[in-house]
Amino acid sequence: MNLIERKKTRQVQVGHVLIGNLSPITIQSMTNTKTEDVRSTVQQILELEQAGCEIIRCAVPTMEAAESLRKIKEQIHIPLVADIHFDYKLAIASIEAGADKIRINPGNIGSKDRVAEVVKAAKERNIPIRVGVNSGSLERELVEKYQGVTPDGMVESALKQVALIEEQGYSNLVISIKTSDVLTCVRAHELITQQTDYPLHVGITEAGTLYRGNIKSAMGLSMILGQGIGDTIRVSLTGSPIEEIRTAKVILSTLGIRESGVEIVSCPTCGRTQIDLIRLANQVEEMVSVLPLGNMKIAVMGCAVNGPGEAKEADIGIAGGRGEGLIMKKGQIIRKVPEDHLLEALREELLNMTGE
Repeated sequence: MNLIERKKTRQVQVGHVLIGNLSPITIQSMTNTKTEDVRSTVQQILELEQAGCEIIRCAVPTMEAAESLRKIKEQIHIPLVADIHFDYKLAIASIEAGADKIRINPGNIGSKDRVAEVVKAAKERNIPIRVGVNSGSLERELVEKYQGVTPDGMVESALKQVALIEEQGYSNLVISIKTSDVLTCVRAHELITQQTDYPLHVGITEAGTLYRGNIKSAMGLSMILGQGIGDTIRVSLTGSPIEEIRTAKVILSTLGIRESGVEIVSCPTCGRTQIDLIRLANQVEEMVSVLPLGNMKIAVMGCAVNGPGEAKEADIGIAGGRGEGLIMKKGQIIRKVPEDHLLEALREELLNMTGE
């Protein structure tokens, strides 16, 4: 049951994907290949699609990268966002190459005339513009005004950039305001949602490596999404983009916002544990990642004392014993098998449940 009441925002369409107006919160990532390397970029995007990515962003630092977007789009199946900094010509070239959305900070694109050229190109094709403000790119005058990078300064910057585009008669927009400081980011989102109904792209930018970045992202996104704020998300990690998708899916699933395939619950182990539960739990997680399973909860418990009771809300589960274990469905014991057969027995039952 979803206990979070989402805030209603305007709706925009990115390719075939809807954002805002209570549409499902979409998961995004960004390639870390050279966009000019079409083959490697396409390969990574296809892997991300398989993992559950719904919108992909590519950096466009050169004209060659912009022109490569056309060939990339021909070979992928999800909307493509072009990430532009500084050069308005790259934004226009990306739009002409078929980008489904562009990400810019109008403040660093240049003069109003240059912003107008970008907006004109986007308007002709009716593609959204994501106005992206990061703490690192906050205008000097706002840093001085607020005596540092603050939520108020970030919101003021974002709305000022939005106004530059609205002056051109265009409102097909998504806003993002990101910082690596979790509490600053949370407060900025609380403030901006009081002042605009544009859809919000949410994330903790530069969250860090896999370990620390996952924790920061989970905390920040949960605090923001838990208030009903946010229409699309990216988990920003220093690592494989695949890990960003995996983490995003777990965050949304844990909050009850979106069902996201298999959920594994496992006990932390204690002195009663008589099987190698840590290894088994990791083996189960790896196994189910490649099985054609729908939405399902799987329990991996360390002992037969509490296992059946603790796993009664799971669709299927394991409870370990001394050299053996129990296979359970909805808390009811259906099989007892030797420890070294537990994984295969669970696999058999899972495939039986899916009709494979």
